[in-house]
Amino acid sequence: MTSRQFPCITCGADLKFEPGSERLKCPYCGTENQIEKLEDDIIELDFDEYVVQVERQDNIHEVMLVKCEGCAAEITFDPNIAADECPYCGTSLVRTTETQHLIKPQALLPFKVTEKKANLVFQSWLKNLWFAPNKLKQYARMEYSLQGIYMPYWTYDTNTITQYTGRRGEYYYVTERYTRHAPGKQEVRTRRVRKTRWHATNGTVRNTFDDILVVASRSLPMSYIRALEPWDLANLVPYKDDYLSGFRTESYTINLKEGFEISKGIMADTIVYTIKTDIGGDEQIVRSKHTDYYDITFKHVLLPIWSSGYRFNNHTYHFLVNARTGEVQGERPWSWLKIAFTVILFIITIIIFLVLYSDQLG
Repeated sequence: MTSRQFPCITCGADLKFEPGSERLKCPYCGTENQIEKLEDDIIELDFDEYVVQVERQDNIHEVMLVKCEGCAAEITFDPNIAADECPYCGTSLVRTTETQHLIKPQALLPFKVTEKKANLVFQSWLKNLWFAPNKLKQYARMEYSLQGIYMPYWTYDTNTITQYTGRRGEYYYVTERYTRHAPGKQEVRTRRVRKTRWHATNGTVRNTFDDILVVASRSLPMSYIRALEPWDLANLVPYKDDYLSGFRTESYTINLKEGFEISKGIMADTIVYTIKTDIGGDEQIVRSKHTDYYDITFKHVLLPIWSSGYRFNNHTYHFLVNARTGEVQGERPWSWLKIAFTVILFIITIIIFLVLYSDQLG
């Protein structure tokens, strides 16, 4: 969504949210405005109601979107800017008049890690890359392309009832005789052998899930986004435009219903673990299961990252920082020349060692 503008009362420039604080600050004259904290509770919304009535106006808002042709991200556009750059891959963006009706965010985590700290983390990450091309640092445009952006997420709460069928394995031991061949004779010995006795079983298990987190965007590699976790969701604050000032916001491209289907996959391991615990015994096999979900609620939340797309050898690489914890994730190019040289050097070292070792034996 496009954030409100907060003009400085001293010089008229736009105030920006200062990461790690609870205030807006003028980047030119230093004037500060404290953000008034909302005492409202963060509301969990009814999932089934929103699936059916997603156009209800009290929690829907209209946003202007620009779709990046480079990485397919859908970015909200500042109405005062005619052209900009994609915060993920650096592709040029031009404003259009396309708008969409979207569910309003209920909460967000404000930026905590500053841009300066994120830059330092990136430079440290670059220095510690093994087998990276020597010219990589020259191509990383961090001073110009590092941008703060709020990523869209869904969180889901639900209760589940799962009916299952399976098998319970219980260990038992038997004594077996076997023949051992010794020089000039044969010996008959005994040993204990473990076996498993299986029993058919079925049952019902219940689970309660709270704040199952689902990324609501396809614009970045999912492996890197998931690796930024965990997020300190206990520190979510009610949504307020002030926190968005100075940052970009991506709108969700995975809708509410799609997000819940993804959350089912996240919950699956816990459900299977609960089933196996219920089956008991020494081994468990789950043959079938059916889960019903009820009392489903959700939140649309925004979580902060520092993002950069840098180009190297005609390929765009993504770099991300969790703007709450400083966790770094990124794509990197490899120098195959360095790798090949290292492998050859290793082989030569082994050959020299074997030659010297054989000479000593001789």
